[in-house]
Amino acid sequence: MSEKSGPIKVLMAKPGLDFHTWGVTIVSLALRDAGMEVIYIGPQDPEQIVQTAIQEDVDVVGLSLLSSTHMRLIPKITELLRARGADDMLVVLGGVFPPEDIPLLKEAGVDEVFLPGSELDNIANYIKGNARRKKAAV
Repeated sequence: MSEKSGPIKVLMAKPGLDFHTWGVTIVSLALRDAGMEVIYIGPQDPEQIVQTAIQEDVDVVGLSLLSSTHMRLIPKITELLRARGADDMLVVLGGVFPPEDIPLLKEAGVDEVFLPGSELDNIANYIKGNARRKKAAV
């Protein structure tokens, strides 16, 4: 497989009806400033997030969620990505989650979880270090 060139392409979305957009907006701007192409689609259902990720051929699916629906919506998204043959996309998640749910989210297919207070440079560096590596490995 030839390696994709150009900037890392990131889809940023808010699964479900969570309209708290401050965090995802700040992270989207930081990723843009770090040289990534960012597509922000706001609140969407899991099917629309996956459909857009595939249509846009993104390297990364960035999800932000502050509602208590994370254990239902996030595994649905990773399951749909696998079913559509897009499990080579890096999946990162930001929000507030009970500590005991983080390993379950990772088992479901989330590559990394960023909690409030995460440094923007750390998020960007994680994506830069892992987005294309995951695509090359699959």
